[in-house]
Amino acid sequence: MIVNLSEQHSLVSNWVSELRDVNIQGDRLRFRRNLERIGEAAAYEISKVLPWKVQETPTPLGIHESKVLEFQPVLATILRAGLPLHNGMLNYFDKADNAFISAYRKHHRDGTFEISLEYMSSPSLENRIIIISDPMLATGASIVKTIQYMKAEGLPKEIHVVVAIACTVGIEFIHRECGSDVKIWCGDIDDELTAKGYIVPGLGDAGDLAFGTKTQA
Repeated sequence: MIVNLSEQHSLVSNWVSELRDVNIQGDRLRFRRNLERIGEAAAYEISKVLPWKVQETPTPLGIHESKVLEFQPVLATILRAGLPLHNGMLNYFDKADNAFISAYRKHHRDGTFEISLEYMSSPSLENRIIIISDPMLATGASIVKTIQYMKAEGLPKEIHVVVAIACTVGIEFIHRECGSDVKIWCGDIDDELTAKGYIVPGLGDAGDLAFGTKTQA
């Protein structure tokens, strides 16, 4: 399942446009807030497909049978760039458990890179609904490695992936390696990937734009 939120929401399309715009990207606060807004919109849309139950809610005048989430999800993010998206979803899934993953591109002198996953802090993932956030889905390697690591720790009930911009190459890689049942929610989708694994037209380095240029990977 793939959902391009820009095809459904003019506001999401507007926020993604601002993320891409070199004339606006210098405003880090605005950049982070737009990522956060996309996370909020994605959380709202994901909530529509999550299982719910009926709960009796006492009011001052009686009892109301309310629909509530049957299970709280686990919100997982890939540090550091995923934090604004994660915060947006946490604004809506405010009772969710949280997981944090350190996965990054470890570059070599010949220009190649590999994904290094060095750390994960999370609750039990067994039979849980997992929502993984990362602004850019380029090659898909970091998401695939994260999902594989999570499945080794405990078999999730459902896996959702939320990104601001995805590349078709990365989407196909995730579904090929992790199964087509992984649901991907995108702010927008681009088709081109450079030889160094960057999305075109994309938006650049989301982590640097949100938090400042890094001197180390």
